[in-house]
Amino acid sequence: MNIQLKEIAKVWPNIQPIFSVPHNKKNYNNLVNLLDNLIDEVGNNENHPLTSLMETIGTLVETYESQYINEIEGTPIDALNALLTEHGLKQSDLPEIGTQGVVSEILSGRRQLNVRQIKILSKRFKVSPAVFI
Repeated sequence: MNIQLKEIAKVWPNIQPIFSVPHNKKNYNNLVNLLDNLIDEVGNNENHPLTSLMETIGTLVETYESQYINEIEGTPIDALNALLTEHGLKQSDLPEIGTQGVVSEILSGRRQLNVRQIKILSKRFKVSPAVFI
């Protein structure tokens, strides 16, 4: 085994849960929580040192979702509309996102979701934040 693999083998037991495709809901939820925290930390800063980790975790989450979760097609707004319909909700049922006017602007495409709103929606509907990005 080369030196690089030996070094990886030493740390792998500790980082394996973070860098492995989840195969059950518990592991998936752990990665989604980590991704939420990374989104909070990194935001839109493409030069942040954790940006590539956020992308990697996002890819692992997407891999699980493509295998086990029905995909919502379209834009983030399409996804939000589909989730509202699926859960029998109206604009007024999302006060944590903002006023009904703010929600209306988001659903009409005149306003984009911000990081705080994405995190709230992700937790409320138990979906990856990637659904709204």
